[in-house]
Amino acid sequence: MCLAIPMTVKRIEGTRALAEAYGVEKYVDIVMTPDVAVGDKVIIHAGFVIERLDPESAREIEAAWDEYHRAMNDEKETGRPDGA
Repeated sequence: MCLAIPMTVKRIEGTRALAEAYGVEKYVDIVMTPDVAVGDKVIIHAGFVIERLDPESAREIEAAWDEYHRAMNDEKETGRPDGA
């Protein structure tokens, strides 16, 4: 299974961009989405920007990822999937 990750474009260098999410930075290819600009929220898959997100979609996706991170941290702290 592969995941598509939401990230924020921080810098563009030719057909590559530096993107960041949760403190992790990664260079990604923007050749399939040449209209991407610095500050855009994008979806990354297999090292490529595959979609530029509108602000509402970006908020919804980031909220889902935030919930996932909270659940994983709760499980790590308690050793139980329900965080109890």
